[in-house]
Amino acid sequence: MGQPTKGQPTKSQPAKPRDIPLYIYHAGQCNPKKCTGKKMARFELARLFDKVSKLPRSAILLDPFAEKAISPADSTEKGIIVLDCSWEEVERVFPELEKLNLQHRALPYLLAGNPVNFGRPFKLNSAEAFAAALYILGHKEQAEKVLSKFNWGHSFLELNHEPLEDYSKAKNSSEIVRIQSYYI
Repeated sequence: MGQPTKGQPTKSQPAKPRDIPLYIYHAGQCNPKKCTGKKMARFELARLFDKVSKLPRSAILLDPFAEKAISPADSTEKGIIVLDCSWEEVERVFPELEKLNLQHRALPYLLAGNPVNFGRPFKLNSAEAFAAALYILGHKEQAEKVLSKFNWGHSFLELNHEPLEDYSKAKNSSEIVRIQSYYI
């Protein structure tokens, strides 16, 4: 029996989970200096797309109108998509998104930590949405890495530490919704 090669997990060293691919449909409608999506792309934390047709099929789409909440039961193999656009643009692209066979999932109740919407429920920017999904899915280090690029990033995790921990322990969407009711 050979020695494990460098980078291979041993029995006492568990395998580190691979980062979940992050994708952004970016419609170019926001202030480029304040755009969290563009900043994430600059740091190679997410890939930007300006055409819906280029987004990966079968990925999770963070959709505030989805019937199911994101939960650790979801498959993250194909990645997570966030829409970075106005509501008018969302209405235009939703028919195109339906063709991609995406898993539509809503985020549960969380408070924004960004300076524009600080403390407001459900008013998360793209970086916060990704971080919330990653945290709930058990990729806490990746969530922290995403938020580390923003001087307010720690605020989001501090404001939502308790609910994020509770959500991350849920088994499925139904449990997420049940847990959410304690925070609303």
